[in-house]
Amino acid sequence: MRILHTMIRVGDLDRAVRFYTEVLGMRLLRETDRPEQKYTVAFVGYGDEASHAVLELTYNYGVDRYDPGTAFGHVAIEVEDAKAACEAIRARGGAVTREAGPVKGGTTVIAFVQDPDGYKIELIERRRS
Repeated sequence: MRILHTMIRVGDLDRAVRFYTEVLGMRLLRETDRPEQKYTVAFVGYGDEASHAVLELTYNYGVDRYDPGTAFGHVAIEVEDAKAACEAIRARGGAVTREAGPVKGGTTVIAFVQDPDGYKIELIERRRS
């Protein structure tokens, strides 16, 4: 077994795809519109779906805003250098909500950014050997 994807609902699919591809550097893997069911999905990720977990961005026709709620935490992405990633994300128009630094009570370097729909993305710096 393996995790295939995580689905999040978005208020503007084009805006969400731009964020995940242009700001976070993912690729748009596929997009499917289901007019009879009134939704469109786009799958984005760093690698193909056959070997990588990806994100499913779901736009339901006519819904332009969601409350992420209190149960969802964040999506985590490994980066080489959290500080450099924050700088690059900020330069491409992304919002950094926690600067790079050690996790509370530990040494792992993390940072947080936020997508246009308010979802948190944790950047975890790869441990250097």
